[in-house]
Amino acid sequence: MRTLLFIALMIVGAGVQAQEAESKINWMTMNEALEAQKETPKNIIMDAYTDWCGPCKMLDKNTFGHPKVAEFINENYYPVKFNAEGQEEIKYKDEVFANPQYKAELKGKRNSPHEFARALQISGYPSIVFFDEKGELIAPLTGYRTPAQIEIFLKIFAKDEYKKLTTEKAWNEYNENFEPTFSK
Repeated sequence: MRTLLFIALMIVGAGVQAQEAESKINWMTMNEALEAQKETPKNIIMDAYTDWCGPCKMLDKNTFGHPKVAEFINENYYPVKFNAEGQEEIKYKDEVFANPQYKAELKGKRNSPHEFARALQISGYPSIVFFDEKGELIAPLTGYRTPAQIEIFLKIFAKDEYKKLTTEKAWNEYNENFEPTFSK
């Protein structure tokens, strides 16, 4: 009887681990995403975070860790993880962006903002930044979002539906009629 219980628990545990593995986003760098776009055009979603940011960690765990969110992002975007106070060098639009004021002794604490974060006018963390299939900036979205709150943005930017929403009225109608399928 104990052996049967042990085997059942192992099977359940393996299933949970497999589900967790499937719900992970396949993050890449911005340079990798821009390179991938040359081969296969696809929009980019960037998670601009900092090491010290509590809401950034919540976004990672609660939102990007949600199986439906992760699956949708992996299928529809090149997902980029970007430390907005880190020292990664980014080549974007024939320019090189770095963080010359970065201080290694401040790792994990507030550090100097990266030049790329400044160029994107990121004003707070976390920020989710959307780029089209040519690497052109679409829009930044500042602040923590739950899976249900981020879903509308993921879908309008992935399918270029935002191009049809040219007025506040059009956005309000779209928003009112949108039925989220990602739940907590």
